[in-house]
Amino acid sequence: MRIDLHTHSNRSDGTLTPAEVMAAAAAADLDVVALTDHDTTAGWDEASAAAEAVGIRLVGGIEISCRWYGTEPAIGLHLLAYLVDPADPALTAELARVRDARVHRAERMVELMRADGVDVTMDEVRGYAAGGTIGRPHLAQALIRRGMATTVGEAFAPHLLGERWRLPKDDVDVFRALDLVRAAGGVPVFAHPRATVRGRVVPDELIARMAAAGLAGLEVDHADHTPTQRAELRALATDLDLVVTGSSDFHGANKPIPIGANLTSPASLDAILAAPTVR
Repeated sequence: MRIDLHTHSNRSDGTLTPAEVMAAAAAADLDVVALTDHDTTAGWDEASAAAEAVGIRLVGGIEISCRWYGTEPAIGLHLLAYLVDPADPALTAELARVRDARVHRAERMVELMRADGVDVTMDEVRGYAAGGTIGRPHLAQALIRRGMATTVGEAFAPHLLGERWRLPKDDVDVFRALDLVRAAGGVPVFAHPRATVRGRVVPDELIARMAAAGLAGLEVDHADHTPTQRAELRALATDLDLVVTGSSDFHGANKPIPIGANLTSPASLDAILAAPTVR
């Protein structure tokens, strides 16, 4: 079986609709795919219908924007939450709070950009987001449209959205996120935990604390991990009795990694599906 447990649609910062993500998964000969948009389950219904039509098994997921406040400055990290109840009141309320905070953040960033002469509007940014979770990639589209960058990666340069107009996000405390996911019947997996190319990463001691608090797995095989980092994470997962996953972290045209670039083993998927929950 070919299994990819981390993909994004235009309900967050991908460029394809949920149905188009499923079509891309079918074209890549995937058997199982998880849709894990940032802080939302808005694409699940469309993806489910499309997955059924092309004979793919869909695993519902979310990538939750988290932060560890045990150091200064706090470190951002992402938690993949599989199989949660999308109607769980506590989780739904927290995700709505995070999405609302993202909107206010984007509004302030638009103000900074306009002060520097970039004639972007919030209505334009909302249009790029297509009703989904708003993030920096949607602001990047405004720069690409104006010829100030040719790719999202270029738009994230320090003199643009990387530092000049970037503002901090209001994320979820990682231990609160673990509690919410578990209470909603979900299975939490730490996304790209050793991705030093993205900035600071948390120490192994924190991952051990997360495991004790209900973390079920580590995303090991990811484009942002070197072979050495993958080996270190496999050893850590063994020590902590955590599931090992692999994925593409597919974003369509926003990132160069193709869907199915890294895969999860059938045994790991079985472990996730069989993981005990507290719901």
